[in-house]
Amino acid sequence: MPEKKYYVHPNAIVETENIGKDTRIWAFTHVMKDVSIGEDCNICDHSFVESSVTIGSRVVIKNGIAIWEGVTIEDDVFLGPYCVFTNDMYPRSKAHQGVIKTLVKKGASVGANSTIICGISLGKYCMIGAGAVVTKSVPDFALVTGNPARIKYWISKSGEKLIFDAENTAKDKAGNSYKLNIFDDKSKNFVELL
Repeated sequence: MPEKKYYVHPNAIVETENIGKDTRIWAFTHVMKDVSIGEDCNICDHSFVESSVTIGSRVVIKNGIAIWEGVTIEDDVFLGPYCVFTNDMYPRSKAHQGVIKTLVKKGASVGANSTIICGISLGKYCMIGAGAVVTKSVPDFALVTGNPARIKYWISKSGEKLIFDAENTAKDKAGNSYKLNIFDDKSKNFVELL
């Protein structure tokens, strides 16, 4: 039998072998069958990953997080302690309405104790403030806070606040350039990495 290239704590239950090298799964975590986990992930104590979930590489899942069927997490995502994903828009006992998909895009960070309502996407490198209740999709590079979560400002790949000039461009400390695109509909502002 080939040696596993990932670590599973003796007090974890892991029902899948589709796990990338250097991934660590810690105590009292339960990963169900048909889950795909990329390389170099860290899944902390008391987490639960339901069947058919996909987790990319270099993902950090802090303590006490349940990730339900229908959730896809791309590479380089950070999930803060006890953040919550939902999977049913109209929850009733014994009356599940079917899988509703939620996408967490590359580089997104989700703050501790925040709630992500199912059926939305969290944009690339966005940041969800601690305790926020996210009811709508979040654009790339947006920082959102509150209940319901609203855009507070735009951030860089590293999380620093972006300050835009008269041409709607900004640079971060790493030298990356960003462009703020403004549409007629005020709710559709978004930032792109140039």
